[in-house]
Amino acid sequence: MSIYDQLKEKFDSGEWDGYTRKMIFAALGITSQSEKSMLGRILAELQFRGVVYYIDGKFCTPSSAGYIEGTLRGNERGFAFFTAADGKTPDMFIPNRSLHGALHKDRVLARKVVSDRGSSDEGEVVAILERGVTSLCGTYYRERDFGFVRPDDKNYFKDIYVPLKRSGGAKPREKVFVEIYKFPENGNPEGQVKEILGKRFDLKTEELSIIRSYGYKEIFPSAVIKETDKIGDEVTDGQTQGRADYTDRLIVTIDGEDSRDFDDAVEVRKNENGNYMLGVHIADVSEYVKRGSATDKEALNRSTSVYFPDRVIPMLPEKLSNGICSLNEGVKRLTISCIMEIDADGNVVDKEIKPSVIKSAKRMTYTEVQGIIDGKKEYLEKYPQETPMILEMRELQKILSAKRDERGSIDLDVKESHIYLKGDEIVVEPRKSAEAYKIIEEFMVAANECVAEYAFYLEAPFVYRIHGKPLAEKAKAFADFISAIGLTVKWKPDEVRPRDFAALLEKLKDEPIFPVVNKVMLRSMQKAKYSPENEGHFGLSSKCYCHFTSPIRRYPDLVVHRVLKLIIDGKFGELIDLYADFVAEASRISSENERRADEAERAVDDLYKAYYMRSFVGEEFDAMISGVTAKGVYSQLENTVEGFTPVEFLPRGNYAFDEKTFSLVSGKRKFSLGDKVKVGVAGVDEAEKRMELIILEKRIGKLY
Repeated sequence: MSIYDQLKEKFDSGEWDGYTRKMIFAALGITSQSEKSMLGRILAELQFRGVVYYIDGKFCTPSSAGYIEGTLRGNERGFAFFTAADGKTPDMFIPNRSLHGALHKDRVLARKVVSDRGSSDEGEVVAILERGVTSLCGTYYRERDFGFVRPDDKNYFKDIYVPLKRSGGAKPREKVFVEIYKFPENGNPEGQVKEILGKRFDLKTEELSIIRSYGYKEIFPSAVIKETDKIGDEVTDGQTQGRADYTDRLIVTIDGEDSRDFDDAVEVRKNENGNYMLGVHIADVSEYVKRGSATDKEALNRSTSVYFPDRVIPMLPEKLSNGICSLNEGVKRLTISCIMEIDADGNVVDKEIKPSVIKSAKRMTYTEVQGIIDGKKEYLEKYPQETPMILEMRELQKILSAKRDERGSIDLDVKESHIYLKGDEIVVEPRKSAEAYKIIEEFMVAANECVAEYAFYLEAPFVYRIHGKPLAEKAKAFADFISAIGLTVKWKPDEVRPRDFAALLEKLKDEPIFPVVNKVMLRSMQKAKYSPENEGHFGLSSKCYCHFTSPIRRYPDLVVHRVLKLIIDGKFGELIDLYADFVAEASRISSENERRADEAERAVDDLYKAYYMRSFVGEEFDAMISGVTAKGVYSQLENTVEGFTPVEFLPRGNYAFDEKTFSLVSGKRKFSLGDKVKVGVAGVDEAEKRMELIILEKRIGKLY
């Protein structure tokens, strides 16, 4: 048994509860300084993992001390809420006097206390385990002898003190990025201005402020640049040895007009037996980004590329993402290919996964592919060789879609925004969904399932993409909502199947209530994430799923490629040694960074929407109520922009919130989720990234 396990066993049993360092050294007979240093590192690891806590010079277990580990969520009024890490303990209110220097997002130990008013849901911070915020963005202000930064995030309720010599030349009311280097027990944190972002309320400045606040930087570390500079610009003959050669096949990429990196290429042909051969060829990034390299560590740290209306923060340097790894037209590229034979019912009857080399014949766009499907002459003439294959792709896509529908895959109608710049003008419109998009979507799903099943049946260490079924509590809330609007529920909340949700959407797809049910259903479902354990994908009604198709922009896909190549090379022992534990770490970090990226993208989208709507103040629009809370009503315009109407701005009345029907009710007057309304744009709050609306009247009928 290792020393780590010995110590953990002693603490878990309670035998060493309350021991000091000296007592532990004595118990183990440790006297040398080197042994003490080693033990110190082990004790630090135990503390980090929450096995034991070091308080007032003694090591205590959580149970004996009555302490709970968790995270703080601050409030601009100076108090905080504590959320326990165990996911079971109810949230606690922590007043300012009980924070003891803890701030927003800090990982802390807390204990329950009885408040002055006799409430038992109040807590007190007893130790700060880890600071949650060490850098932030805000507005710089100057006093006579010092400066300070007021954070953009109002939940971080303390200004950052900045000595004049550490102001970096910032001028009053400029937006800055500041790093905190000192957390006094009492008083304000102290920081240093690291970057001047620009003038306050300028769109680009505000966007950069959001990007920095989420920890994103465009520039890669020098060690990464040095590594990538050594990589060639062309595939060498040596690199193609042992790979399947598909360079003579008709293989194409299909992406958006503004795409610059190409992860995937596809081909389809019909066999003599009537089955379809589907080839999905994915860029082999693992050939260039080796495990443990500086580039690999940075890729894991980022985990995903992040997309904003005017820029991309890539996971990999441009030389890789847009160069040697990108499946550009007419050049040899290294790939991992998943070749599937699919019958007329959509069943994969045979498959082959192998390293390969391809040469993309054409870089096609969704618009061009859709034009071929629609029979437009200009596209048929432009792609005479590719047209028959595109039409066969369309046939196969219909078969695969029907197969997914048959097994109960849930096709949620999520109205997404497409935000871009046309010169200096912001454009906001609903994202188009054409048949061409569905072709690539179905092919990628098929490949992801095929690869995941391959690894699962071999019991290889792996990163799966999982989507758990709705929690019973949320499923019940959804069932109550369905019943409240007059529909019958035939499933039990703890036994709900994808097929149940899919059937409900199919039944209502042409009804005015459809968008409402669609939205509430989406809210009832869990978020998808990465996991080393296969738990299936509820939304896709898939028993086994992974992300294999985008290694240029997603780290889990890169791990999957490395695992596949070790399996194919027959190096199962090496695979276990390298990835048995790492897949869990990669899954956790990638899931966390995916959520971070989603939040950053959403914040910047909201910013652009707010600036876009400034020119429409005073105008009226048709809208649909997209959210209802006790504080007011959210309404979404047809262009996907959402605004808020506080309850005090609703037509006069004493409104009560009905949780089951998502409604605000005052007598006979009622505002419910899905109601069609006419709204006026009262104003735009750029700081809050929110449009303020006034509901002028309710409408009847389906808007969109």
